[in-house]
Amino acid sequence: MDAIALGPVLIAVPRLYALACAALLLAAAWLLLGLSGPARARWFNGLLLAWLIGARLGHVALNLDAYVAAPLDALKLWQPGYHGLWGLLAALIWTAWALRDNLLRLIGAMALTLGASVLWLTLVTLAPLGGEAGPRTLPDLALENLEGETVNLRDLGGERLVLNLWATWCPPCRRELPLLAEADRRDDLTVVVANQGEALLPVVRYLDEQGLDFRYPLRDPRQQLMVLSESPGLPTTLLFDAEGRLVERHVGELTRAQLEAWLADH
Repeated sequence: MDAIALGPVLIAVPRLYALACAALLLAAAWLLLGLSGPARARWFNGLLLAWLIGARLGHVALNLDAYVAAPLDALKLWQPGYHGLWGLLAALIWTAWALRDNLLRLIGAMALTLGASVLWLTLVTLAPLGGEAGPRTLPDLALENLEGETVNLRDLGGERLVLNLWATWCPPCRRELPLLAEADRRDDLTVVVANQGEALLPVVRYLDEQGLDFRYPLRDPRQQLMVLSESPGLPTTLLFDAEGRLVERHVGELTRAQLEAWLADH
């Protein structure tokens, strides 16, 4: 599981870990650093901002080609794309500046920041709230395309396949569909967009209005793929290799950088 659904909102599990580590860091700073309330608030708020900016800039720098193709994506801060080590470096630089007048508190704050970052990286690596979910191979499942013809997913294997679960009422689904339509034009990739639970007419109308053309737009009116993938919500995207094995899974909005990294690694 890489996300938890709270009503209609999907929260990425790594972000939950980050919130928990930030709360623990704040509590430890209150108990151990001996800073006044205003000084502690200034340091901690600045630390969070420095971490977010540093982590985002680091991710953008490491995936520059993807962001050159779509520069505004760098400003979509709600999307995945934060590099923990760059964030830690920025947080330590801010700490050194903010507490430069007291060496002992500076050293203590740096130690606490480093400890919280190590804890977060450990949680992300071990994934105590996660674990493997979904099908390990391409499902042997028959769905219908928009012409009413039956298409078995297993028959679409033979090359890498992106399987995307979406709905017209889902804003992040709508935002990522143009990226998937662009990927569908690749010769070495099959993209399947499987609508979940909707009637034919709204699906056809939406794709036509947006000018989105897919080779395999399918309908899953009983949301069988949601069950098979054990997905907590939409959108959910699965990548299968040429042998039909599941190699990547993401719940939530997919980014260009993330998709390009997937395809480069597999």
